[in-house]
Amino acid sequence: MKQNPMLKLVLEMGPLVLFFLANSRPALFRPLLAPLLPEAMLEGEKAGIFAATLVLMISVVVALFVSWHLTKKLPVMPVVTCIAVIFFGALTFFFHDDLFIKLKPTIVNVIFGSVLLGSLAFGKLLLPVVLDSVMNLSQEGWRQLTIRWGVFFFVLAALNEIVWRTQTTDFWVSFKAFGIMPLTIIFALAQVPLIMKHEIKEEEEAVGSRD
Repeated sequence: MKQNPMLKLVLEMGPLVLFFLANSRPALFRPLLAPLLPEAMLEGEKAGIFAATLVLMISVVVALFVSWHLTKKLPVMPVVTCIAVIFFGALTFFFHDDLFIKLKPTIVNVIFGSVLLGSLAFGKLLLPVVLDSVMNLSQEGWRQLTIRWGVFFFVLAALNEIVWRTQTTDFWVSFKAFGIMPLTIIFALAQVPLIMKHEIKEEEEAVGSRD
């Protein structure tokens, strides 16, 4: 069963919105988080980011479960993202250092970019798997789209590094919650001409199969 695009967007944006809210208003989430975090982590100047990190960890697991319940499958990107959030979130709490959750987007995007571009060297096209796509494109179309998405993931990684290293934690949280997704949507829309150019129509498939 294919997931509704709007529901998919909600499941992707929901954890990010909660991440932003928990960072800016940690007191609202304190009753929920108090049994799970030491009291020292819910106070002081880093209370927001620690609360936000735990809220993000919980919400991505819930979103992934809802996605699986509705479609009976687990898309690659949400699964990798969920694992990364849990792993880097755990490191954040273990070392009491928000550096790890800030590094998560960088490392995940580098992994996706490396997998996509590296797969081309072996003649593999993994973009349909990574994006959970059902588009029907020519080999050249998939190759060009893979290169573009691979480079884009590296750009996102570089942007994350620039933002967390030069801006405040609050600014970085806002960028993660409300900056990365719009950039990704704009980039995806910019690929429509390429997709339309290389899309294989059903009629063309039928002719090719008869030949």
